[in-house]
Amino acid sequence: MVQRKGERSRRESSERASGLKEKAQKVIERLRNLYPDARLELEYDNAFQLLVEAILAAQESDKKVNKLRGELFRKYRSPDDFVKASLEEIESDIRSISFYRRKAKLIKMCCEALIKEFGGDIPQSVEDMIKLPGVGRKTANMVLGCAFGLPAIIVDRHVLRVSQRIGFTRQKDPDRVESELMDIVPKEEWTSFSLLLLNHGKRVCTAKNPKCEECSICDLCESCMST
Repeated sequence: MVQRKGERSRRESSERASGLKEKAQKVIERLRNLYPDARLELEYDNAFQLLVEAILAAQESDKKVNKLRGELFRKYRSPDDFVKASLEEIESDIRSISFYRRKAKLIKMCCEALIKEFGGDIPQSVEDMIKLPGVGRKTANMVLGCAFGLPAIIVDRHVLRVSQRIGFTRQKDPDRVESELMDIVPKEEWTSFSLLLLNHGKRVCTAKNPKCEECSICDLCESCMST
């Protein structure tokens, strides 16, 4: 009896996983038609710029970071430039950004670690990147996926919210959500999938008053179908 229950549980788990993989592929196909050029709103020329911008963008709008970036990166072209500058100088240069004192400190510490640990180069693995001050898995995956073109699941607040609403995950912790999405989305689609959900979360599946009546994946979404 116990064995039969165990077999049934494994079968149900396998069927759920298979169903989620099929749903993920349908979501990718439909959203790709809707957002053929899905990308980050942050503007960047290289991995180093995106890394710094990701730190600046925490609890701040991408538009405000984009407004600052031109002047900032004309002055700071490499980690070494940030390391040589005083903390007060960096603070002054990013004063328009929220929590600029804290972020100036993180950027300087991050650049010091880049030089000390990686010779000034941006590492190309999550494990190495999260060793840098101010860098968590979301930022690491953002840089790896968008600047280096490597497979990466980027779990920002939009991807987290949309994934939960669709029914891809019941987890609330971003790291666990990342792990579950990695299991149901083909590896070669990780970055694309993340950017598609991110764009959809900003434009349609918003935190407040989601536009379910306009949603092209409503029939695939547990939250949408329950309303």
